[in-house]
Amino acid sequence: MTGQRYPDMWVDPDDDPRETDTVAVGERAILADYLDRYRKTLEMKCEGLTAEQLARRSVPPSTMSLLGLLRHLARVEHHWFRRALEGHTELPRLYRTEADPDLDFNAATDSDDMVADAWESWHREVAHAREVYSRYDDLGETFSYDGQPVEVRDIIVHMIEEYARHVGHADLLRECVDGRTGQ
Repeated sequence: MTGQRYPDMWVDPDDDPRETDTVAVGERAILADYLDRYRKTLEMKCEGLTAEQLARRSVPPSTMSLLGLLRHLARVEHHWFRRALEGHTELPRLYRTEADPDLDFNAATDSDDMVADAWESWHREVAHAREVYSRYDDLGETFSYDGQPVEVRDIIVHMIEEYARHVGHADLLRECVDGRTGQ
């Protein structure tokens, strides 16, 4: 990027929205900070791209694309915070059907409407997840999932792992689109 102090970086450190003056303290705040950092990174990797660029697939036979990742992570947020933590198992799954469990990736096409829907879904689910997370002071609190007790902490750590893995994919996908690499 021209005009940057460090052109080899995604953004200059002083302009990085992931950097704040706030230092997270305590497990709950630290885990929330890590998860939000990965969420912001995903958003940055998709920033400024057209619908065609977002829907561009990696390598055959994979259906992975930045748009597919955005839809997938909206689906993951929806599943773990609404269906699992809140227990709303009656809700239809987002971007998934019995006929196509990978609908989030398989149906991601270069439609402006689909991109708008994906961003709206992702932003809605992230906002909802943050609200749900704010209700838990004790991450050791358990809830029943598939008949087993699960700690809230396990879901948050899983979400961090999910984003970390997929942000790595997003780095490579974005590099294929326009040559920009992660930092």
